[in-house]
Amino acid sequence: MAARKWFASFFPSVKAQEEEDIVDPQAVLREKCAQHGHTPALWEKYQACNERVSGRSQTTETCVEELFDYLHELDHCVSKTLFSKLK
Repeated sequence: MAARKWFASFFPSVKAQEEEDIVDPQAVLREKCAQHGHTPALWEKYQACNERVSGRSQTTETCVEELFDYLHELDHCVSKTLFSKLK
């Protein structure tokens, strides 16, 4: 017991304070941007393409172009304010 006190005198214990839950600002901005501008229309276009492709048994069509258009618009919206929210 005495050794523990002696050891603790050289190495004080530090207890962490409770931290708030860390929220990713990019995820928050993506949710907001998904509802503004052209983004909802591009999402609907992607979903329509996905349903069309899923309904066919043999097709070479993919929805990559629609997906990239949606993600590009979403990232463009997010990039306007993301860096001002980073520490």
